[in-house]
Amino acid sequence: MSSKRILVVDDEHLIRWSLGKMLEDAGYQVETAATGAEAEKQYRQFKPHLILLDLCLPDANGMDLLREMKKRDEDLVVIIITAHSHADSAVSALKYGAEDYIGKPFDLEAVRHAIEKALEKQRLKDENAYYRRVLRRKFESDNLIGSCPKMIEVFKMIKMTAETDDKTVLIMGASGTGKELVARGIHLHSPRADKPFIEVNCAAIPETLLENELFGHERGAYTDASRRQKGIFELAAGGTVFLDEIGDMPIGMQAKILKVIENKRYRRLGGEEDLLVDARIIAATNQDLPELVKEGKFRADLFYRLNVMTIQLPTLKERKLDIMPLVHYFIERFNDEYGRNIEGVTDETAQYLLSYDWPGNVRELRNTIERAMMLESGKLLGPEHLSCEILMGREDEPGPDEEEKLRDEDLEDCFSMAQFQLPKEGISLEEVEKQLIKMALQRWDGNQTRAAQCLRMSRDTLRYRMKKYGLTK
Repeated sequence: MSSKRILVVDDEHLIRWSLGKMLEDAGYQVETAATGAEAEKQYRQFKPHLILLDLCLPDANGMDLLREMKKRDEDLVVIIITAHSHADSAVSALKYGAEDYIGKPFDLEAVRHAIEKALEKQRLKDENAYYRRVLRRKFESDNLIGSCPKMIEVFKMIKMTAETDDKTVLIMGASGTGKELVARGIHLHSPRADKPFIEVNCAAIPETLLENELFGHERGAYTDASRRQKGIFELAAGGTVFLDEIGDMPIGMQAKILKVIENKRYRRLGGEEDLLVDARIIAATNQDLPELVKEGKFRADLFYRLNVMTIQLPTLKERKLDIMPLVHYFIERFNDEYGRNIEGVTDETAQYLLSYDWPGNVRELRNTIERAMMLESGKLLGPEHLSCEILMGREDEPGPDEEEKLRDEDLEDCFSMAQFQLPKEGISLEEVEKQLIKMALQRWDGNQTRAAQCLRMSRDTLRYRMKKYGLTK
């Protein structure tokens, strides 16, 4: 039996009985009501997904009942039952939120089809809303994790720019700081959230193709233009166009984008009529636009036009308080994605992560956690799956006393090597290497990173050779 509940409201007993029998046979849960008062009671107790509602009831106006029910639950599906003489009222009911109307006398099969169609439409609507929420959570979670002052300012700017829907936005920040995610966040929090968000990488498309991508073309505009093609500004109607890496946009295209921003108009290639732009423009760059303006590589007038609502994203080095919350988020996300059950990171791993400067920003952190999770077989991510750059970056600078001690030890080592005599019978280089690795590990109390530095090799190479010579324990 279907889990969908249907309430039939009609003052004619035969209609209630026939509709109820047909719907029960179709697998629905059904209740009936003959009056407005009974309909109100059944609505509260039965909580129907769909109501078949007659507009003419002995004690109530069906139109008033419709308005009241839709006010309580805007997702409630209502199909109006009415005599042909009341067709005008049925049309009015559609304005108040009714999904459809059926005239009397009616065919039961037509009623069943109308109900199935209405419930399927509602299901698709609910499914779409669900996936939109999932998508929103996905993009919010990646960049709206942070408690440092600079990120708080970013959050405020996202909210402010989302509310001022008519303004062009410029997002500036190093690679990997999350410029696209912020752009999507602005879009998803704006009145345009249910319209398209289309990204264009200005650095990846040649100038001639970029103009065609953005503005489209008319049939015959050039040799291969066999039909009219809509551009991104037209496809994104009502939504947002995200111009990523705008600092790499050719200077000729910059003039055309400036015209779009200022006049809200553009023209297809080969076209003769101007088309209105109904899309918000968000631009982003990892370059120093003022410096590009000085060098003549970026139009000053376009920069000043973009530089009204500007969001500057901090590097991960500037927001180290957010590193561990991001780590835990990525672990949770990749657990879901890869079916893993990683619980967190070891204390040593956390220290490495917190001590590293993250030149690749959040993107580098994400990739690091993803790689470690694919290699880790236990419950906690250990430091052995971190890159050499992260492991080397954690080491503290030695103090003056330690530097002098290391210098003295290095001099002693050099002197010892100078006095070393190669035996006449020869020597095994592998055995020498094994002993040197043992000495380095003993000197640094088993610290593999220090030992690898001492031997001028990577930590991964050291671990391979330790395994080769049976020194892993």
